[in-house]
Amino acid sequence: MTPENLTRRELLRRGATGAGLLAAGALLPGTAFARSGRPVLTHGVQLGDPRPDGAVVWTRADRPSRMFVEISAREDFRDALRIPGPDLTPDTDGTGELRLTGIPAGREVHYRVTAEDLDGRVASEGLTGAFRTVPQDRSDVRFLWSGDVVGQGWGINPDIGGMTIYRAMADRRPDFFLHSGDTVYADGPVKESVTLPDGRVWRNVVTPEKSKVAETLAEYRGQFAYNLLDENVRAFAADVPQLIQWDDHEVTNNWYPGEILDNDAYTEKRVDVLAQRAFQAFHEWQPIRRQDAVDGRVYRKVSHGPLLDVFVLDMRSYRDANSTGTEPESILGEEQARWLVRELTKSRATWKVIASDMPIGIIVPDGDKIEAVANGLPGAPNGRESELARVLQEISRREVRNVVWLTADVHYSAAINYSPERAAFTGFDEFWEFVAGPLNAGAFGPSDMDPTFGPEVAFVSAPTRQGASPMEGFQHFGEVNIDGNTGRLTVDIRDQRGTALWTKTLDPQR
Repeated sequence: MTPENLTRRELLRRGATGAGLLAAGALLPGTAFARSGRPVLTHGVQLGDPRPDGAVVWTRADRPSRMFVEISAREDFRDALRIPGPDLTPDTDGTGELRLTGIPAGREVHYRVTAEDLDGRVASEGLTGAFRTVPQDRSDVRFLWSGDVVGQGWGINPDIGGMTIYRAMADRRPDFFLHSGDTVYADGPVKESVTLPDGRVWRNVVTPEKSKVAETLAEYRGQFAYNLLDENVRAFAADVPQLIQWDDHEVTNNWYPGEILDNDAYTEKRVDVLAQRAFQAFHEWQPIRRQDAVDGRVYRKVSHGPLLDVFVLDMRSYRDANSTGTEPESILGEEQARWLVRELTKSRATWKVIASDMPIGIIVPDGDKIEAVANGLPGAPNGRESELARVLQEISRREVRNVVWLTADVHYSAAINYSPERAAFTGFDEFWEFVAGPLNAGAFGPSDMDPTFGPEVAFVSAPTRQGASPMEGFQHFGEVNIDGNTGRLTVDIRDQRGTALWTKTLDPQR
C-alpha cells in the first residue's frame, strides 16, 4: 500500500489516537495571556521522537484553548482524521503535545494543528507539517546531528537571515534530527550588537529573558521560546522529527548535582533548584515526553527499523561532582550504565548509535577540574574513564557489534577512531566517535586528546580564533546515511551551507 492509500478509514481501523502530555507553565514575563478573539499558535509546531506508528506533535497557544491535530495522506487534508489533544491553559504557558499513534509504518503523513477556545466557538489558523513514520523494512535511513544553539552571545541575527544552518539541514531531507544537547544557553545572555575583530557588526534579536542568565522558571521558558522566534528553526521543526537530549547549558555552565554556584550573576546559587526549573521548561518546550524516557528524564532508546537503534544518553543528571579525575567516579550513573549495556546487548539492529552529550577522548576542562570523560592523564582509566571502560569492556565481552558514538559539545567537528592497539586500556573493540557542531554558537578548538582509549584523529574542522562567530564559517552538522541494501553507514561532516567537508563509510560487521 502506498502512502497515498493511507485513508481515513484505514486510520480509524488501525485506531490512530493521540495520548496528550500537557506541558508547560506560566507565561513568559511581560506577556499578557489573551482572553478574547481567535487563538493564535505563537511558536509554530514541532515534531519529536518518531516511531513506526506516529510521532509527538507540539504547539503553544496564546489563550485558554484545546489542541487538535488533523492527519491525512493528502496535502489538501481531504478526509483527514481529527484527533483531540490537551487543553492549553494560562497555568501551563499554553504549551502542549500530542502523541500520535496507530499510523501504519513507513507512511508519509500530513498534519495540521489548530487550537479551539474552550467553549468550542472559534479556532486558530492551522499550522501544517509533514513527516514519515519509521519504516519496518530495510529502507535507507538518513539522519542529522549537531548541538549548541545561541551560545557565546551569538543569537538570531536578522541581517544574515537568522539561523540559516537549519535551512541547510532541511534541504538534506532527513528522516530525523538528533539534537546532541546545549539546545539553549540559559547562562548566555545576548546583546543587541557585537563588533567582530574585522569590524563587522553582529546584530541580535533580544528578548527580556535572553538579556540575563536564567534563574526563574519563566526565564528558563524564555530560553526555549527565543530559539523558536527564528523562522528557519520553526520551518525545520515542523517537518523534521527531533530526538532531543540535554547537557549543561540548559541549566548553567558545567553544572553537576549538588553544586553551589560561586557566580555573582546568580541570586539563586543552588544548582539543584535551577536544574529543576530548567528540567520543567525543557520538557514543556521540547517535543519530548517524560514518560518515554527510562526514568522520566532524558535517556531512552529509539528504534528506526531493522537498521538502526539510537541510545540517547544523559551525562549530566547522574554525574559525580567535577574533580581532577584521579579517583573512580561516574558520569552516567550505575543505573544508566547498566541500562546502556543491557539495551545494546538486546538490540538486533544493524547499527547501534550512542548519542552522547559529551565526547569520550577529547579533554574538556572545568578550570583545574574535568568536565567530560577524559581526565588528560596517561595510563589506565581513572575518574569517569573508569565507568566508560567498564561499559566498553562489557559490550565487547557480549559481542555487541557496529557501535558508533555521536556527540557535539566542544564547538568544532572531528572524526576520531579509538583502537585497543594504541590504548593503555585494551579491553574493548575498535570504534569511531564523530563530533559535529556548533549549530549557532561560538566556534572553538581543537582540544587536546587523552591517550587512554587509543584515539587517532582522522579529521578536524575548527577555527584559528577561539569563540569565532557564525559569520566566520565554522558552524557544522553531521549526516548519517545507512544503505538499505548493503547496510553500510556513511558519515558526512557538513558546514553551515550543507557542503560536505569529510566523509567516512563503515561496513557492518556480521
